[in-house]
Amino acid sequence: MNGKRLLLSSALCFLVAASAPAALVFEKTEVDLKPELGAAKVDAVFKYENKGTTPVHIKAVRPQCGCTTAALAKNDVAPGEKGEITATFSIGDRIGVQVKTVTVETDDAAAPQTVLTFKATIAQLLDLQPTFVYWQANEPAQPKTIVSEAGKGTAVKKLDVTSSTGDFTAKVEAGSAPGEFKIQVQPKDTAKPLNATLTIKPDVASAKPYFATARVMPPGTAKP
Repeated sequence: MNGKRLLLSSALCFLVAASAPAALVFEKTEVDLKPELGAAKVDAVFKYENKGTTPVHIKAVRPQCGCTTAALAKNDVAPGEKGEITATFSIGDRIGVQVKTVTVETDDAAAPQTVLTFKATIAQLLDLQPTFVYWQANEPAQPKTIVSEAGKGTAVKKLDVTSSTGDFTAKVEAGSAPGEFKIQVQPKDTAKPLNATLTIKPDVASAKPYFATARVMPPGTAKP
């Protein structure tokens, strides 16, 4: 008899927990971000409130990957108390749309786990095509072109291009469209293997440099 009562009591507790609304309620669980051009990082802020009648303990906040960290002011949230979790995304060399998540674990039986998602749309300042130009051994040392186009919504009026060695020259010409440039790269000769890194700097504050490679291939090397 006692066993049946215990089983019934456990079942009722489970049903109550399953039907009870979550105490810790987030204002939003999905956030769209548009970092400033050249920004090294961006923050996603998720606000919450304990709408229950008992305290909620936040046991863990787990970012999806090492490029994201998450912080909160305190782990214990009293009834009626508000707070926020800040997820910081390190942009690095990433471009385009980046989707990351942070998992929040609590002792709230109705919602022990909540997944917070942010989408960061990172503008690409320059698109270089190609990023590698080469000459076969003893090929005529004629210029080859790298086309640079400014990304949508960006304004690039000037490019500075330097070669890591004096074996190559690089000249910049305006393209046919606004924000377009043609980088003419030329080796001094093609009689021996040569290699250089081209550093391309747009005239935009805090913009990171871009890189391309120029090479004269060794004799007998197949086309890349």
